[in-house]
Amino acid sequence: MDTRQVCTFLVDDLLLGVETNQVREVLRFQEITRVPLAPAAVTGLMNLRGEIVTVIDLRTRLELPRREDDRPPMNVVTRIGDATVSLLVDEIGDVIEVTKDLYEPAPEHLSGVARELIQGTYKLEERLLLMLDVEKTVELDKPASFTAGVQTAQKSTLPETSLQ
Repeated sequence: MDTRQVCTFLVDDLLLGVETNQVREVLRFQEITRVPLAPAAVTGLMNLRGEIVTVIDLRTRLELPRREDDRPPMNVVTRIGDATVSLLVDEIGDVIEVTKDLYEPAPEHLSGVARELIQGTYKLEERLLLMLDVEKTVELDKPASFTAGVQTAQKSTLPETSLQ
């Protein structure tokens, strides 16, 4: 049987997952520096052992209600090409193996941004696992200071002015 390993996590009451080969590491909440004029889903930037990483709140990205409890979110640090981005989630789940025969395309009833970001589902015994498309998740309406939705520009660029 063809199997996949999936890192699972909870956001609101949704069980989401990404393939383990896309996950770099899972961390407790880290200090985040806010970025002015960043898209709403971008919580800010964090320093991960000298690497500056963009942090995206999955609740905001999936248009879910704000986190109400006082428990800090967790970071699922993912790799997209050469870039690293952290996804803020409510709770980390387990790494599970799923078989190809349990996979189905995303449900037709999904609406809004979830329709674009959920690439498919796995029917588990106790609940539905929604597979998150990480690449689409990090594509945001972004100011020019963000490249590929996951990295900040290396240097600040000011508009050119002409003094004549």
